[in-house]
This record gives sequence, structure tokens and C-alpha cells, in this order.
Amino acid sequence: MNNNQTKIGVPMQRWIGLLVFLFPFLSLITPSGIGFSSLVFVLVALCVPRKAWTAMAPHWRDIRWVVAAFAYYLLFALLCVLLRPEASWAYLDKPSRMFFGLAAAMLVVLARPPRASLWWGVILGALAALPFIAWQRIVLDIDRPGGWLNSITFGDIALCLALVALAAAIDYRHSTRKALFPALGALAGLGATILSGTRGGWIALVLAAILFLTYARLLQSRRVRLLLIGSFALFASTFFIPAFGVQERVGQGVHDVQTWLDGGSAFSNVGIRLELWTGAGTIIAEHPLFGLDPATVRAELRQLAAQGKIQDVVLPFEHLHNDLLQAQATGGVFGLLAYLGILAAPFAFFARSVGTGVRREMPQFAPALAGMLVVLSYFGFGLTEVIFWSLKGSMFYVLMVTLLMGFCLNAKEMDTQRGK
Repeated sequence: MNNNQTKIGVPMQRWIGLLVFLFPFLSLITPSGIGFSSLVFVLVALCVPRKAWTAMAPHWRDIRWVVAAFAYYLLFALLCVLLRPEASWAYLDKPSRMFFGLAAAMLVVLARPPRASLWWGVILGALAALPFIAWQRIVLDIDRPGGWLNSITFGDIALCLALVALAAAIDYRHSTRKALFPALGALAGLGATILSGTRGGWIALVLAAILFLTYARLLQSRRVRLLLIGSFALFASTFFIPAFGVQERVGQGVHDVQTWLDGGSAFSNVGIRLELWTGAGTIIAEHPLFGLDPATVRAELRQLAAQGKIQDVVLPFEHLHNDLLQAQATGGVFGLLAYLGILAAPFAFFARSVGTGVRREMPQFAPALAGMLVVLSYFGFGLTEVIFWSLKGSMFYVLMVTLLMGFCLNAKEMDTQRGK
């Protein structure tokens, strides 16, 4: 038994394992599952601060850039509050919660719960989300259902669960029976995404497919390869099934773009985004270094609409429907660096872990690949939506990334101990 397990006791290990399971399981089927998980992880870490810090200390070199990225994100928000009179202290709520969400990684390293607890939470969370969203779509006849979230955030998180479930299949690649459950979870997550009507996730799915293809030759499992091919093929086949509405949504998007290019009305999902991005480009060009606070950005958009430079369809919207533009318009170059940092630093961590896993018989390959998929997905989501505008969307990202980081660190340490 590991020394950390001996110090905290088996009950504590099981309790943390339960928390790890509940986070993805409750994310989509309850109104406050994500917020509950983020709070409890921090409270538990505060109960064993010295032990948690001691457990994480040997891994500081591996995680320092990730910690620095989230610390910079929080520090930048603090400077915005201090230097912008119109900014309120509530502006710190999300960045501070995201920073303290790193406590989840500390608890995983301290308690060493089996990573199957995360895999089963993801699989069952996706399986539970599908009938929940199907009931809203079919029984309640809601055109764009989203459960307890807006439809875009629901669809994006459901897609993340599907991709993590696919990565989980790597751990069960030697058993057809065990690999069946991640497959079902992945299909359920993809189905929930389709039923939500979310199109922005399709970009993330393409990026995920490229990543899977990059590492497919290293999987050393025909079962997993067939699962990957089957999952993406099944998703692609929905384009030809009218009941899913995918073909209609694609056609609508093409029509919206053509209408906007021809100078017609931008009153459509795609047209509004194109107008917002046009206005954002003007604002960024005028305030490239420090940007403007969100309220002033909206005021600038109203002024551009009054001048006829953009259509007034953008006026009701609180953000720019693009994370890159939102970060730069509201924070300039420094805000853009803050946004890119919380994506690039975790992605680099997982990329290094994937390389190590490949060289050493893949002990951390599954959680590392899952982490890369989550980060890459959020980047894809952010191309057509401000996914980090949502507190729940932001905290899902942080908790999933930090939990996967913790499991990567555990696998690395166990592999090092076996090699001695």
C-alpha cells in the first residue's frame, strides 16, 4: 500500500474516489453537480492541507506551468478589478474558483483513488444525460434542449464526456466485455450532443479525430481502433438521417453565411456571430494592448451599430461568441495570454505525459490523451462560443483537467517505483 494511502486511511481514499465519480456523473443531470463538486474538493483539501501539499510537492516541476497559468489568469482578473473603476469584485469569482479547482489534483495524488472511478463517472454521466435530453427534445418538444444548462454548454460538455469515454477504452483494450461500457458511454455522449442541436462542438470533434488519428498507431489494440472508427462513423452518419436535424443545421449555416456575404440580414445564429466578430475586430484594433471591460465593449458595439458599421442584431448579446476575441477585446494582449495560458499549459503537460506513457508501456496514456482531448475540445468550442463565460462550463474544464493531471502523476510515480 502506498504511504499516502496509509497516512490518510482507506475511508478517506474511498471518499475521494466517490467525489471523483460524482463530478462527471452529476455534471449534466443535476442543476448544481459541477458547483457542488468544485466546492467539496476545496473543502476536503482544506481538511488535510499539509498532507495534500506534501503529496504534491514532488511533482511541482511537472505542474508548475499549469499552476502559473491559472495564477496569472487570477492575477490578471485582480488587476482588472483594481485598475478599472467600473469593474466589481464579482469579476474575481470565476478566476478564483478555477485556481482553487487545482485542489482536485492534489487530492487525487494524495489519496490515489482508482482512475476507474473517473471513467465510470464519465460513462454513467453520459448514459444518464442521453435519456434526460431526449425527454426534453422528444416528449417536451423543445427544439434546442439543454437540461439545466443552455443548449450549447450542455452539448459541449456531453461531447467532452464522449471523448473522455473513448480515451477510457484504452484502459480496457484487453477485454471486449469491459471495452463495451466506454463504447456505450461515448455513443451516449455523442447522441446527447446531437440532440442538443449544438454545432460548435463539431469543430471540436474534427480536432479530436485528428488527435486520435495521430496516436491510433500507438494504441496497440484492434478493439479500440474499431471503437474509434465506429464512433466517428456513426456521428458522421447522422448527417444523412433527417430525424436528427444535422443536415438541416448544416444547410442553415451555409445559407446564413451566404446571406451575410451578400449583405442581407444577419438575424441568424451564424450571421449574428459574424457581425459580432466584425465589431470585435474594430474594437481590438483600437484598443490592442489592454482592451476594454465587458460593459464598455458592449457600449462600443452599440456605437458601431448606430454608425451603421455593423447590424443592430448584436445588441442583445453579452459576449462575442468567440473566446479568443472575447479575451483580447476585454483584456488586450495580456487578456489573450491569460486565456491561451489556461489552454496551452495543461495541453503541454498532457502532451509530455502521452510521450512518457508511450515510452513506458502506456501507464498514463489514457488519462493523458483524455486531457489533451478536453483541452483541444474547449479550444474548438471557443471558436464559435465563449465557453468560459459560463461558470459551470469553466469549472467542468478545470476539474476534468486537474483530475486527469492527478491520475497522470499517479501513473508516472507508480511506473517510476516499478522501475527501481
